Amino acid sequence: MPRFNRPSQGLLLGLVLLVVGTRAFGQSHDQIAPTLSQAHHSFTVFAPRGHGSSATSKTSFASDDGAFDSIKTFTGDFQAAGVGPTGVPRRRWFYTMAGSRPERGGTTRFNAPIIPVSLDLLDFDGSVRTINGRRLHYAVQPFVASVLNSPIFQNAEYSSSDAPTQFVDAIQKAAFYNTMQPDWHTLLQPSVKKGRTLSIPRGHYFFALNSDGTCCAFVLLDINVFSGRLFPSSPNDTNSPVGAAEHSGDITTKDISTFLLPNTFLYFDGNPNQCCVLGFHTYDFEPGDTRNGFREKRYVFNYSSWISPGLFVPGFEDVTALSHEITESINDPFVGSDGVHGITPWWLSPNGNCQNDLEVGDVIEGLPDATTTIKIGGNIYHPQNEALLPWLEFQSPSTAIAGAYSYPNMNVLTSLSPPQGVNCK
Repeated sequence: MPRFNRPSQGLLLGLVLLVVGTRAFGQSHDQIAPTLSQAHHSFTVFAPRGHGSSATSKTSFASDDGAFDSIKTFTGDFQAAGVGPTGVPRRRWFYTMAGSRPERGGTTRFNAPIIPVSLDLLDFDGSVRTINGRRLHYAVQPFVASVLNSPIFQNAEYSSSDAPTQFVDAIQKAAFYNTMQPDWHTLLQPSVKKGRTLSIPRGHYFFALNSDGTCCAFVLLDINVFSGRLFPSSPNDTNSPVGAAEHSGDITTKDISTFLLPNTFLYFDGNPNQCCVLGFHTYDFEPGDTRNGFREKRYVFNYSSWISPGLFVPGFEDVTALSHEITESINDPFVGSDGVHGITPWWLSPNGNCQNDLEVGDVIEGLPDATTTIKIGGNIYHPQNEALLPWLEFQSPSTAIAGAYSYPNMNVLTSLSPPQGVNCK
């Protein structure tokens, strides 16, 4: 069973009236109104999933030291008073980030495959369900071009960079502004791969139709069913989206990959009122072979939903989820899986999230001014502002750009979390 770090309770409520109270006469119970205005949005920490041990040395956690086969990373550490996950006092903390060391300069370019994942909503007999004679097939392809043209993959101007650059690179340069070499960059090279289809059994989804009766305005999925079908069930699985992409070579252990879905939001405990998760980042681990010296393979990726305008609060749309998840993939690609790297002192965000991990997006999700606006090619995008490393290091004053704790909007976080005990008690 994968581990989910649930968002704080205050971020999960508010969907009851939408699901229970808005069905028109004759609609099935799993068809709901095409609005999420009362719903809250959040993200979650998803533990690695795969086949094998995923065992690593806790003293050395960079992929380029030969311990396992994955993306290029560097490690660092910082000093801060705090307690570990079980309450034992600690002062030294470690992290692993994608790319090369900022003080050495140079550019690291990661292939960034985009795997479009469409949905088939199934009927009880396993066929694709129909409503009013129309199949419940939800295609993601209409959103792919907008993602490619977004600031995640295209250049824009930022104060942290002398020249236009990508969103995630601007975040990293802001965080290490006073220690990096000016030519230090961490860049993504996108490519669209073969589309995949994820089939969801009836009873594990809710859906809203477009005004013309077509599928869909959005879909709500059970998070356990979704993850169970997204990941490969065995090392030889070529049917799941992740397994198929791995075996076809569409994604490799050297990539930072995105599985892009259309307005697909997840709920906990089989209860759509425990909604809505819009993305997570993690890695799939699989056994090595003769070609890589039998080292464990780690495929770093994120699931992110495109968010159409008007579903949530204004500004929480388009690439908000992708910006959150891909920035976190850079900052903590192995999601603290060794129990040391990526673990921070416990922190309490103004949004109510209490965590002890290097999740730079979770600190800011749901706050006022959580997103920023960036115009590219006549289109306006809404990536999420991100917490900078000095905030998670409890560093005062901050050594980031202009003494900031958040970026691109440096006014979202203006002070540190108070020191916290385990679970902020």
